[in-house]
Amino acid sequence: MLFKFLALAAAAATVSAENPPDYSGYGFENIWAETFEGGAGSSPNTNNWNIIQSDFNQNNEWEHYVNSRSTSQLSGGGTLQIVPQNENGQWNSARLEGTYTFTPRDGSQTIVEAKIKFGGNSQGNKQGIWPAFWLLGDSIRQGTQWPACGEIDILETVNGLTTGYGTIHCDVAPGGICDEYNGIGGNTAFGDNDWHSWRVLIDRRPDWTSESIAWYKDGNEYHRVTGGRINNEGVWNSLVASPLYVILNVAVGGDWPGVPNGSTLGGWGSEMEVAYVAVYDNPF
Repeated sequence: MLFKFLALAAAAATVSAENPPDYSGYGFENIWAETFEGGAGSSPNTNNWNIIQSDFNQNNEWEHYVNSRSTSQLSGGGTLQIVPQNENGQWNSARLEGTYTFTPRDGSQTIVEAKIKFGGNSQGNKQGIWPAFWLLGDSIRQGTQWPACGEIDILETVNGLTTGYGTIHCDVAPGGICDEYNGIGGNTAFGDNDWHSWRVLIDRRPDWTSESIAWYKDGNEYHRVTGGRINNEGVWNSLVASPLYVILNVAVGGDWPGVPNGSTLGGWGSEMEVAYVAVYDNPF
C-alpha cells in the first residue's frame, strides 16, 4: 500500500514551481527540499549548493565544470537547468554538490527523490552526454578515498538513451565487494525525455543484513540491494549509515558513454532540468 501511494503521488504531480510530493499520510516527514525558486537566468542557491569549478579528470571525461549561467541557471519557473556547452571545441558543464548532509537513521526509512527531464536533442546528437543524480558519502570530504566513501547513483543515463541506471559503488577499486569499476546496478526504460520521478528508499530495518536500498522510477521499483548481499557490515554502513550529500551534474565523455563526436550537440537540447530534490524520513 505504501508504494502504491507513492506511485500515484508521483504520477499526479505537475511541474510549475512544483513542491515535492507530500508523503505525510504514510508517515514520511520532508526533512529537506530544494525547489529552485528564483528569477530566470539567476544562480542556483549557493546556500544549498557548491557550484564546482574544476577539471575532475575522472573516468576520462572531457568537460570542464564551471560556475557560469550558461551551464547552470534557474529557469524562473521553479526548475534548475544544467546545460553542457561546446564552446569552440571545449566542453563546459556544471556540477552542483549539496551543502546539506543527512544520515539515514537506524530503524527508519529514508527517501531521496528528484523530478527530472532531459533536453529534446535526438539520440544521435547526444553521444557522450552523461547526466546524473546521485549521492556521495561525506567522508570523501574528510579524506576517505573513493569508493570506500560509498556512492549511490539514483539516476544516470548516457548517450540520449531512454534507459535509467541505478548503481552502488563501495569498498575498493578495482574489484572488491561492489565489482568496481562496474558497481552493483540495475536499469529501467523511461521511454521519453519528459518529466519522471527518480527515488531511492533506504530501509534500515530490522537488522543490517535485512536492510536495503531500493530504486524507483515514477514510483515503481526496479532494483534492490540488501545488506546481506554486500555481506560486510562496515562496507554496508558506508552506504546507508553514514552522512551523504546530493550531486546533480551533466558530464561529457568518459569511459562509459565514450567520447562526443561531430554530431554531439550542447545547449538546451542536451540539458538536464530538475523540478525538485527532496529528502524524507519515516521514523516509525
